Amino acid sequence: MDYNYSERMSKLNGAATREILKLLTRPEIISFAGGFPATQCLPQKEVQEIANELLSEGRATEVLQYGTTEGFVSLRQQLIEYVKTAGIENVELDQTLVISGGQQGIDLMSKAFLDKGDVVLVENPTYLTALQIFDSYQAKIIGVNADKNGLDIEDLENKIIQYKPKFIYCVSTFSNPTGKTYSIANRRQIASVTAKYNVMVLEDDPYSKLRFEGEPVPSIKSFDTQGNVVYVTSFSKVLSPGLRMGVAIGNKEVIRKLTICKQGVDVSTSNLSQLIVCEYLKRGYLFPNINKSLPIYRERKNAMIDAINKYMPDEFSYINAEGGLFIWGGFDAPINTTTLAPEAIKHDVAYIQGQVFYPCGDVTNMIRLNFSNASVERIDLGIHRLGDMFKAEIAKVK
Repeated sequence: MDYNYSERMSKLNGAATREILKLLTRPEIISFAGGFPATQCLPQKEVQEIANELLSEGRATEVLQYGTTEGFVSLRQQLIEYVKTAGIENVELDQTLVISGGQQGIDLMSKAFLDKGDVVLVENPTYLTALQIFDSYQAKIIGVNADKNGLDIEDLENKIIQYKPKFIYCVSTFSNPTGKTYSIANRRQIASVTAKYNVMVLEDDPYSKLRFEGEPVPSIKSFDTQGNVVYVTSFSKVLSPGLRMGVAIGNKEVIRKLTICKQGVDVSTSNLSQLIVCEYLKRGYLFPNINKSLPIYRERKNAMIDAINKYMPDEFSYINAEGGLFIWGGFDAPINTTTLAPEAIKHDVAYIQGQVFYPCGDVTNMIRLNFSNASVERIDLGIHRLGDMFKAEIAKVK
């Protein structure tokens, strides 16, 4: 059969993390590839307690019936309180949309704003699945230079003028893949310059609650005076990725358009997931669980940093993030981490090659390492294996 696929499929391949995860069926493989929360941090007891109550206290019809696309009012009210922790105040109910994970927020924003050939500006590098989503809408993706403080504002403004983008996408806190956090001044500048040119911003915030050190910073959305910033956050990293729960906060007109787009995708986010998260927040379970999780993640991140310093070649440098789930690093040597990824699998260890995080795809010396889903012992062993492999490769090219 000769399948006549749509034009948009011509540029699409499976996301690198998902393709690698298919290979990890052997338990001996140590994976630094995904962004999985630690199993110990998943609140199984509390979620089971809430789910049992929801299904046994006369609320089964509420769970099993269709729901509104916008989401349960009771949950949205909880989420309005929740986003205050990101500095977002005075949110009204019609400025909220419950979404099936943060990734759906990226897709709905693309569906609402992008036509074929439209430009999206992204931090260079950025979240690889966002790039895949933008590609699926046949957008032109342009990278914006960045430094340790966030986006290069001069480069951002120049590219806004040159390309007239539909929106800018950024992960402003513990950025995926770099782990960087934009400074308060940088966030304020992004809000100002995008408002000046009437450009939308999609701020993606899955990681900000996973802070191990330093002080929390307010979201870009908190500096939004023109209604041009849509803030998306999810509960995948702080509660459960399996619940597929998140929220989009924005101007009510924009949220209405995103709601219409969502109606054609999944009608509504799972009622059971919504009610579990609503009760979880209402009972005050979230932040105690986060506080319990942070020492686990801090220990694993420190173990990875120690192992990198012990085993990786001198040519490797990295960013030591204050939170999140990833270490981003690169080699000052002519090696290709994309072609070496299958070799690492042969050594029973997996990472994500940095090339997939760049819209241009021409950076081949970077890697992203996840520390959240492996024990301290396996982190040490896995980095040891990678260090030996990379040292051997560097010796070949010297």
